[in-house]
Amino acid sequence: MRVVDLIEKKQAGLALSQEEIKFLISGYTDGTIPDYQMSALAMAIYFQGMTEEEASYLTMAMVKSGDEIDLSAIHGVKVDKHSTGGVGDTTTLVLAPLVAACGVPVAKMSGRGLGHTGGTTDKLEAIPGFSVTLSPQDFIDHVNRYKIAVVGQSGNLTPADKKLYALRDVTGTVQSIPLIASSIMSKKIAAGADAIVLDVKTGEGAFMKTLADAEALAHTMVKIGHQVGRKTLAVISDMSQPLGYMIGNALEVKEAIQTLQGQGPEDLTELCLVLGGQMLLAANRVTSLEEGKALLQEQIDSGRALEVFKTFLANQGGDTRIVDNPDLLPQARYQIPFLAQSTGLVSQWVADEVGVAAMMLGAGRETKEDIIDPAVGIELCVKVGDPIQAGQPLAILHSNREDVSEVLDRLSAAVTIADSAQAPALIRKIIVE
Repeated sequence: MRVVDLIEKKQAGLALSQEEIKFLISGYTDGTIPDYQMSALAMAIYFQGMTEEEASYLTMAMVKSGDEIDLSAIHGVKVDKHSTGGVGDTTTLVLAPLVAACGVPVAKMSGRGLGHTGGTTDKLEAIPGFSVTLSPQDFIDHVNRYKIAVVGQSGNLTPADKKLYALRDVTGTVQSIPLIASSIMSKKIAAGADAIVLDVKTGEGAFMKTLADAEALAHTMVKIGHQVGRKTLAVISDMSQPLGYMIGNALEVKEAIQTLQGQGPEDLTELCLVLGGQMLLAANRVTSLEEGKALLQEQIDSGRALEVFKTFLANQGGDTRIVDNPDLLPQARYQIPFLAQSTGLVSQWVADEVGVAAMMLGAGRETKEDIIDPAVGIELCVKVGDPIQAGQPLAILHSNREDVSEVLDRLSAAVTIADSAQAPALIRKIIVE
């Protein structure tokens, strides 16, 4: 096979075979196919798209390019959850103990975050003493015994995806739906999941700004999952405003605890019940979403989910006292109010702008080398649709520096106060095929 022939084949809108895609991914991973040829192929895919079969072939070729995690020693159906990202996306911290409390194993490998706030591992490391490092045997033992463990990604998972993603980033081909879908699904499959629940965000704080694009991505990922023998479900959720009230690592841990106590924000609670219900469905623990949501609510009401969270923290070295005393979490030196300049209803909180403001305080990373400050972030006081009086706080900045004028300017541009407003619908669609 010649690479140039395969590039021209895709440019003509023809489908590549499984063997051709394996040849391309293998050659690119080992360096025999240069960046400039893979760039041309990525651009051809960007314009011509891929069939369902091609996307599944690409996904599995990237899975096979590196290590695969074997979770067969863990009893039961291993369900993984993936979010396409957002602002204040605290769901894993709530979902993992909540689903585990229902007896479904949660064996999760999470990464660090670039952008607004840290990834799940960064948030967990805001808890004093918590370690995201476990030996493979301890990881399996914890899940079998306690139904839950969360560790940082390790090993050589999907090196082809890492290499291809970096190339897409500098060639204007990031927005290709089959390439996005294959990238996400390859990592979940390589991490050993039996079933996958996807939280696909849409809105200003999401990668997919429009509902149509979010639906297209969700359908593609669900079909890839089915093609390669993984039960896959997707929930499309709103990210036009931040999820919950907290944006920042220790702040989000505090909000997760409140949610497990039954005192969390309405939107975060609802999303966790829907995603958790889908995870229970995928694990064959329940037969309907409503049954799943009711079972999850029981775990919150009884305190069982909170006890599982405490056990999870203790197993991985975390200070369990934070559950009853969140002030033991890292605290910022200053709490600076961001005041409303007019009276009315909050009609807009542009999620990605609020996220950038949190990152400017040190809650997230702009580059891989940046060091996150776990204490800092933004606490919203109102959400879209809420009334506000001039002079009342719209948000509180948790900062370790006194001068936050640039952050306040960013927030001023992110919020709109109007005479009328309506809160956006949180769950936009559920996709099962």
